[in-house]
Amino acid sequence: MDTASRSRIKAYAAQAADTPLAPFQVDRREPRADDVVIESKFCGVCHSDIHQARDGWGGSVFPMVPGHEIAGIVSAVGSAVTKFKIGDRVGVGCFVDGGASIGKCGRDDEQYHLDTLVLTYNGYEHDKKTPTFGGYSQAITVKQDYVLRIPDNLPLDVAAPLLCAGITLYSPLAHWKTGPGKKVAIIGLGGLGHMGVQIAHAMGAHVTVLSQSLAKQADGTRLGADDYRATSDPATFTSLAGAFDLIVNTVSAPIDWSALLGLLKIDGTMVQVGVPEEAVPVNAFALIGGRRRLAGSLIGSIPETQEMLDFCGTHGIAAEIEVIPMSRINEAYERVLKSDVRFRFVIDLSSI
Repeated sequence: MDTASRSRIKAYAAQAADTPLAPFQVDRREPRADDVVIESKFCGVCHSDIHQARDGWGGSVFPMVPGHEIAGIVSAVGSAVTKFKIGDRVGVGCFVDGGASIGKCGRDDEQYHLDTLVLTYNGYEHDKKTPTFGGYSQAITVKQDYVLRIPDNLPLDVAAPLLCAGITLYSPLAHWKTGPGKKVAIIGLGGLGHMGVQIAHAMGAHVTVLSQSLAKQADGTRLGADDYRATSDPATFTSLAGAFDLIVNTVSAPIDWSALLGLLKIDGTMVQVGVPEEAVPVNAFALIGGRRRLAGSLIGSIPETQEMLDFCGTHGIAAEIEVIPMSRINEAYERVLKSDVRFRFVIDLSSI
């Protein structure tokens, strides 16, 4: 590593799948001509951080500095940067480079070209040798084309989770044309689900939350849900059979997808955005009985993410958060696994 062209900063990292996160140091490159250096202020804690830090999906790269919901202030720019200036309020999401930069795909579907995507953490640069380290750190250096502008009316702490949770829900809702006259169900009212309720409501849809219990019903109603049903109650599946145009499943636990598919109208779609660590079986009759579709959606493109941020700025949509110091990250992981947060932890990076 050419340490002469890099700066060392403080971070938190997992050294292995069975170790807690602890203080660490990473080397960030000095800005190239098209780079933006960001002083990171806040970083959201995504459930996928836990999956990867604990190697739940397999293939994790250690040591790992998680974090892909980064909000901060531009502190330096390269000589060819035209989109940003020092002092701008910006964000970085789940990837920091991709196929568009090497001519393999367009900007609108770049996130699906996994062979060229450079993840913000738990990945490698295009050289396949240099590891990427994420947002649980004091600063990050990113090519200007992968930096997002945060609307002025959104505080950085509540905007940070939009960089993953927000776009993960906005993308399928927009792609399947959520709007007036559409009935949409959001499964789960956690970090992802509470963003989906707000966004679908702002798009004009009739929104139902499907949750294991009614414990968060008041929150769901306050965020814009028109209805709230418990999936632990068998009557839910009877009364809502064939009710929805679109279901977005945010749950990363292995729940009964076949039963949920039965809640779709003919030609309805269920989109999976949560990623269980084990395979989930699906009964073919749940699909063919209504010409239904089971689909997936992965975050969103850079242009779509900027569109989402602007939409959230226009409608005043932000994450509901609990801000924590970096020293409490391991406690936060355990609380996420117990669904003990309303609704997203955000790290105050000044605490590193």
